[in-house]
Amino acid sequence: MKRLILTLALAVGSATAFACTNFIVTKGASTDGSVMVTYAADSHALYGALYQYTPARRPSATMMVRDWDTGRQLGEIAQAEVTYSTVGNMNCHSLIITETTWGGLPQLEDPEGRIDYGSLIYITLQRARTAREAIAVIADLATTYGYASSGESFSIADADEAWIMELIGKGNSKDDPSRKGIVWVARRIPDGYVSAHANQARITTFPLNDPDNCLYSEDVISFARKQGLYTGSDEAFSFCDTYAPADFGALRGCEARVWSFFRTVADGMDAYTDYAMGYNKANRMPLWVKPRTKVSPKVLFDAMRDHYEGTPMDMTTDLGAGGHNCPYRWRPMYWEVDGVQYCNERATATQQTGFWLCGQARKGKTGILWFGVDDAATSCLTPIYCNTTEVPHSLSESNGSMLRYSPTSMFWLFNRVTNFAYMRYDMIAADIRKVVDKWECDRLAEVERVDALLATASPKRGQKIATAYTLTTAQELFDRWTELDRYLLIKYVDGNVKSEDERGFIDNGNGCDIPDRIKFPGYNEKWKRAVAADNGAVLKVID
Repeated sequence: MKRLILTLALAVGSATAFACTNFIVTKGASTDGSVMVTYAADSHALYGALYQYTPARRPSATMMVRDWDTGRQLGEIAQAEVTYSTVGNMNCHSLIITETTWGGLPQLEDPEGRIDYGSLIYITLQRARTAREAIAVIADLATTYGYASSGESFSIADADEAWIMELIGKGNSKDDPSRKGIVWVARRIPDGYVSAHANQARITTFPLNDPDNCLYSEDVISFARKQGLYTGSDEAFSFCDTYAPADFGALRGCEARVWSFFRTVADGMDAYTDYAMGYNKANRMPLWVKPRTKVSPKVLFDAMRDHYEGTPMDMTTDLGAGGHNCPYRWRPMYWEVDGVQYCNERATATQQTGFWLCGQARKGKTGILWFGVDDAATSCLTPIYCNTTEVPHSLSESNGSMLRYSPTSMFWLFNRVTNFAYMRYDMIAADIRKVVDKWECDRLAEVERVDALLATASPKRGQKIATAYTLTTAQELFDRWTELDRYLLIKYVDGNVKSEDERGFIDNGNGCDIPDRIKFPGYNEKWKRAVAADNGAVLKVID
């Protein structure tokens, strides 16, 4: 998902479109020895659905490539002789590939390119088994067919290791064929560490002779010199400073999300607060950090629900949060008062999320794609085994769309509940979170029991078990959220709050709630004081 350069956005009077977040946990940094990668696919126009690719016995000689963002046809490429099944951003070999877009220098985009960043992800998942293979496939595809997108960071992981790969095109190849393809660098995250990226390139200098831990295109530095982008030594070359120089928006809207994740799991990150807030570009964060304790799947799930709580950018405490501490600001991101520019925060959890996930590659076990739709803070993840032969109907990309409501769509059901929560976030979101936490904790325990069944089953039988569990569990989630939707409407209708005990709502026996059990909570203190200051002369009660 794309981020426009802040200065350009301000010049044309439009909002900067920050989108997508990836957190990465290596196997030595996780509580269960799995490699984990999160992804929030954030776009106001993206329908949240679970994509699946099932290879045919005889793939056709060619395949059409369409731009993932726009759907426009980019051209045909050769189909591979052997392909692998995929579900979402994971394949049957537990290879995980996710992304964030950072744009970079606009003159390096190639309108002649035939393969975009989304196609690189999903085609590579069909062709590679390991992270290192995936890096080679991505580089080969972009070099062979030309790259049609702007600067990207990819998270690429398998059950053994995790990498960050950053790449950008070389410019218009129509008149200069040497510009076809990409310049790129990939770094392996040291085992025992965590990393992240969020719409800003993060790889600075890198080792030039360490292929076990760093891979790069042979012209990544020479191309920059040829274009007049860099004049220093090879050893001092910084990929992100050359191809994606950071501005205030890159720090405040992008690097801040990385900082907040690092701050959640590692010590010492408050030292980079001024960097995250866009005040001190020189105080750059490291590419990876060592967590204070090993990170569990649930901790990582919850990190995707962050709104900068407890930091100077906390979105629940200022007047913009309204009378019910809502941690969201409607677009545009940037606005002006009396000639002064201001920004809204862009946290990890955001209202425009289409889908989000946590891929879990597990050595000796079938991989799991924990998958959810809509805003991560008020939705939850359901386990999808990576060898499933079917996608749950509620998550199918053919079940509804952004312009077609479907009563059986998980995306539309979760949006109904979440948009209701935005009206009185402090109360309604808390009720949703109780359901979220119980669901995810129960499922994390449950998959351990499913894993035990898979360990003793034949591959074919195991795939049937994994598929049945995937489908059944997703339907259970849909049914649970249908109940939650009704419960929240009854409890919070018309600005009231109905009391309840452990058995449910208090009722007088004939279907009517007892009047003294209905509460009128009103607004928070900051909001009341703001209204009094704004219109107190009119609203003041006179004796």
